Amino acid sequence: MKVIGAGFGRTGTTSLKMALERLGYGPCYHMFDIVEEPARIGTWIDAAEGRQVDWDRAFQGYGSAVDFPVAAFWRELTARYPDAKVILTVRDPDAWYDSATRTIFKKARRARRLSGGIGLKLVSWLAPDLAAFVRMTDTAIMRRVFAGNVADRRHALEVFDRHIKDVVAEVPQQRLLVYDVSQGWEPLCDFLGEAVPGEPFPRGNDARTFEQEERERVRRLIARRR
Repeated sequence: MKVIGAGFGRTGTTSLKMALERLGYGPCYHMFDIVEEPARIGTWIDAAEGRQVDWDRAFQGYGSAVDFPVAAFWRELTARYPDAKVILTVRDPDAWYDSATRTIFKKARRARRLSGGIGLKLVSWLAPDLAAFVRMTDTAIMRRVFAGNVADRRHALEVFDRHIKDVVAEVPQQRLLVYDVSQGWEPLCDFLGEAVPGEPFPRGNDARTFEQEERERVRRLIARRR
């Protein structure tokens, strides 16, 4: 593991994933990998519920990791991989919350409605991978990071701000890049000691794209019933 992304989802983590892979730090582990390989879900449920996790096995074959749920376990991962560099993606807090509300928080609210009583039983029978994914996002992200209260804007923004301060305070300065993807290649390449590619910085997963691709990801999880 050469690079750990400590930034919350919706801070440009998909663009960072693409950039790291372009620079040779791939494959880059992302939430997308969990959707494509549901066997990975159990790792994050175990971690969230306090059971021992073999991080080397979880990240076998990956050169970097970003996005949720990775960012929810940044302390564990930076301790396990002391030589890995840490990139904390940031953006305007209000813009982050608005984006998260339209995407990952919206998805979490839908999942919470599914997780009650007979709804969860039905989903567990019809689509066990989807049910496990719902449990994972709820326990490893929404409850662990936001105490289950993402609807409260003030609370979520306080969590966002505190997270940034904690990472900056705890990760040694020489190991950390606080980074807005709108800055492009230069600060990222300078931090990693890489040449700047002669191509535009990648942009991915805006709110509209997220909604379209999320429906497809859910469809695939449901299709894996057997």
